[in-house]
Amino acid sequence: MSEQNEKKWYVIRAISGKEKKVKEYLDAEIARRADLQSLISQVLIPTEKVYSVRNGKKISKERNYLPGYVLVEAVLNGEVSHVIKDTPNVLGFLGTKGEADPLRPSEVCRILGKVDELTEMGEGSDLSFIVGETVVVNDGPFSSFSGIIEEVNEEKKKLKVMVKIFGRKTPLELSYFQVKRE
Repeated sequence: MSEQNEKKWYVIRAISGKEKKVKEYLDAEIARRADLQSLISQVLIPTEKVYSVRNGKKISKERNYLPGYVLVEAVLNGEVSHVIKDTPNVLGFLGTKGEADPLRPSEVCRILGKVDELTEMGEGSDLSFIVGETVVVNDGPFSSFSGIIEEVNEEKKKLKVMVKIFGRKTPLELSYFQVKRE
């Protein structure tokens, strides 16, 4: 492919919370128009899986990793650029003076790698704790102390554990890797 017809990754600024609508619209437009199918190869919303515990049950939910942005791999000739800019809920391209600047290959690898890492971590993560569960601290000054989980922060991977020290309950904020199940 020539330099002008080479597909590159671009960042589209979208109204926050409307990223899925932008993706759906662009996907529908690509499916509808044959000329766009060869020029736009993928539209991607960087997401991560977030786990939370409600009523003692683990619930997974997808959350935008980069809110307000949609990535698109395309050849930006005049018409493609206008189709993207004219999409509802799109504010424009991320770049100098509103013009589309392609992402560097290192940035693309970092963003796509981070998305892959987050989905792998989210799917393969068996580290879920429940309020009321008993754990043993295995790291830090309170190692070998046992306590009961009072609070779980899935987003930061932190726990609030009540540990008995000298006959008194003391709250500790610990990360997931600092405790193990009893």
